[in-house]
Amino acid sequence: MMRTRPLKVALLGCGVVGSEVARIMTTYADDLAARIGAPVELAGVAVRRPDKVRGGVPAELITTDATALVKRGDIDVVVEVIGGIEPARTLITTAFEHGASVVSANKALLAQDGASLYAAAQQHGQDLYYEAAVAGAIPLIRPLRESLAGDKINRVMGIVNGTTNFILDKMDTSGAGYSEALDEATALGYAEADPTADVEAFDAAAKAAILAGIAFHTRVRLDDVYREGMTEVTAADFASAKQMGCTIKLLAICERAADGESVTARVHPAMIPLSHPLASVREAYNAVFVEADAAGQLMFYGPGAGGSPTASAVLGDVVAVCRNRLNEATGPGESAYTQLPVSSMGEVVTRYHISLDVADKPGVLAQVATVFAEHGVSIDTVRQQGKDGEASLVVVTHRAPDAALSGTVEALRKLDTVRGVASIMRVEGE
Repeated sequence: MMRTRPLKVALLGCGVVGSEVARIMTTYADDLAARIGAPVELAGVAVRRPDKVRGGVPAELITTDATALVKRGDIDVVVEVIGGIEPARTLITTAFEHGASVVSANKALLAQDGASLYAAAQQHGQDLYYEAAVAGAIPLIRPLRESLAGDKINRVMGIVNGTTNFILDKMDTSGAGYSEALDEATALGYAEADPTADVEAFDAAAKAAILAGIAFHTRVRLDDVYREGMTEVTAADFASAKQMGCTIKLLAICERAADGESVTARVHPAMIPLSHPLASVREAYNAVFVEADAAGQLMFYGPGAGGSPTASAVLGDVVAVCRNRLNEATGPGESAYTQLPVSSMGEVVTRYHISLDVADKPGVLAQVATVFAEHGVSIDTVRQQGKDGEASLVVVTHRAPDAALSGTVEALRKLDTVRGVASIMRVEGE
């Protein structure tokens, strides 16, 4: 039997995502009520600019006082889609204090301060759901938190930023340079006017912190994630990648150490074999590859951003939270029981693709090989081309600690026969 008294939802933010949340709640109100077991009512919408036209949102629901809205006491669920650290953090904790559960899409806040938000939710007996914070519409957080809760996850690797994947895909398929591909992404609305958060991998790093924390049941903060942007990737890098049967993606990689005693989280461009499922992810799509003991290899794929896809994830969480409230229960909270340390990037074992500009004369290859040997790095393949006294030398290594590889590169720079290091890129997904 359906409850007649509606569950009330407060919406913080009514931009691209918030307006879609409001539209879907209104358009599919009867379906949502049937799925939940009670009507759902949009009780208020907090915005910064009340004069802006917002189609489908009744004017009487608009307010600029977000604090008063979350303090009302009759709100069941607060949906936070304003982003940033403050005032989002204060509004979320205030919502918990006044008896509301929270659905958030705020990856930056969750990556920086997720532990305190979990603690506040638990203290007040409320839910904190955030499917929309990572990979847009792709169901990922809930499978990691619930479907794979009985398994041991060893690795999560994925493309979690649509803007950067669009840019790299255009560079790969059309031969465009970085600036040209970025201009196209901006024109199509994939890139912001200031694309720094995307192209310098701040966005992906926040998502990596969230994924690592859930996958490994340990606390991983944004500061724990190694971050390297993709602005230095060139057409020459793609040419080298193609010669190896690879392409280049900006990857978020979260791994459990082989001995199980630590974890790592990192985001950086990497060459990946064309045979790997992530290599075929095109345009602005996202995909995440999960490796677990019992389940084996799983891949989650779909649109990773945009108003409608993100709103879909938000509404999925709203339905789950409302069901919990009707059953007087809460969903999964923070799971950080392992308390594993997060290792530095220097301890990560990986491969490198290194392109060197060298003098075209006898003995150069021997000098370079000696430097690799002195740092304990084994060479997999070498390719050399020379003309008019200058040459290029491409070295692909076997797996070694990142610190050893970095030390190797620094030593190579000091050789008289090495004119410069043209490019350095990690190789993943073998």
